[in-house]
Amino acid sequence: MKHWNRRHAGILLLTICFAVVLYLAGRVERTDLYHTQGRSFEKAQVLEILQDNVQESGQSVGHQTVLLLMRSGEHKGEALEASSSASYLYGAHCVPGMKVIATVNEGAGQLYVTVYGFDRSEILYLIVLLFLLTLWAVGGKQGIHAGIALIFTFVAIIGLFIPLIYRGVSPVAAAVLIAVMTTVVTMYMIGGAPTKVLAAILATSIGVLLSGILAWLFGMAARINGYNVADIEQLEYVGQMTDIRIGELLYAGILISALGAIMDVAMSVSSAVHEIHAHAPELSAKELYLAGIHVGRDMMSTMSNTLILAFTGSSINTLVFIYAYQYDVRQIINMYSIGIEIIQGISATMGVILTVPASAVISAALLKRKR
Repeated sequence: MKHWNRRHAGILLLTICFAVVLYLAGRVERTDLYHTQGRSFEKAQVLEILQDNVQESGQSVGHQTVLLLMRSGEHKGEALEASSSASYLYGAHCVPGMKVIATVNEGAGQLYVTVYGFDRSEILYLIVLLFLLTLWAVGGKQGIHAGIALIFTFVAIIGLFIPLIYRGVSPVAAAVLIAVMTTVVTMYMIGGAPTKVLAAILATSIGVLLSGILAWLFGMAARINGYNVADIEQLEYVGQMTDIRIGELLYAGILISALGAIMDVAMSVSSAVHEIHAHAPELSAKELYLAGIHVGRDMMSTMSNTLILAFTGSSINTLVFIYAYQYDVRQIINMYSIGIEIIQGISATMGVILTVPASAVISAALLKRKR
């Protein structure tokens, strides 16, 4: 009971410290990149279709004119006329009763309202809740801990990582900080033997650093850097107006994207070595290391596929575009986007592979040293 209270007191103290850090990091004055004064995004509900845009062919062309009941903002409770486009990215094909997000532009005595899109916030909240409930139902207490660790990771990235790089901190250094923090919290929430947790934390840190170093070396060899990404024009403008180091964002993203898989492998190998040691304590450090390697080999192929498929899936639109326009093989292999995807996938996968021996040797060394 005393240990339980001490642990929860420590968690509470760390939570308070983390909240203070988030508050201080978030206190940054952001540069206005474009004029947004007088514009707001409000919840609304479609009352009536004043003018539809459905043609005789059944296609929607142009704009709808609709009557919206505002559900938030200064005009809450008022019925306002609005325009809704037939774009794939903006607007929505409105029907009476549909909940939407409205863009309200007000200035110089004029009020202009457009439909920004379907209000999917409630659906997304329910999806997240379903995910957390599934974690709890299947994983029990461990599932709850995993959910807490996942929430911490999300908050750390949004509330700490992004503000830090906005302040001019190196994105790579910020990514390393977030990776270490996330690893420590996740492993601590999983719990178990202290040596197992420590081995997993150290192996994860090594794997992430190796992945980042390999990505940098591969980029140097292929003459690809953070300024060769697809949105560089917009990013360069942001970099000129703020202190963000645009050139390092690519490698920071590789570190964060590889973290989950590396953490999984590190904990799995460490757990396997500790379980083997618990049942056969007479095994030497070398034998424990070899056992960890054998377990890790079965994981390397599946985790390698996981990362490669994840990066491939994120660029599937580019691949379809290339296939449809029948690009030449030499052109494809020398495209910056393809080179970046290859470097990301290979460096992250090699980080996972190298985490296996790191986790095995650290676990074996800690266990025999402890004994």
